[in-house]
Amino acid sequence: MIFSTATVEVFSARLGRWLRDRALWARIRPLLRDEGTSTAEYAIGTLSAAALASVLYVVVTSDAVTDALTSLIQRALEVRF
Repeated sequence: MIFSTATVEVFSARLGRWLRDRALWARIRPLLRDEGTSTAEYAIGTLSAAALASVLYVVVTSDAVTDALTSLIQRALEVRF
């Protein structure tokens, strides 16, 4: 198989670019080791917010809190100006 000079030049240019990109990536990759940290922090924050919301829902919908809020609203509506 005989290649033309242009084909060899294109191939060597692509090979050179590929090798430079790999060398650059090899230098950059160690700096990016913590790239998933923020995603994990967001996941923990979201999970914590959901847990807090469920606890608040249980507390607010309990009979004692419902009765207290109902009586508070009734007293506020019965105030005469």
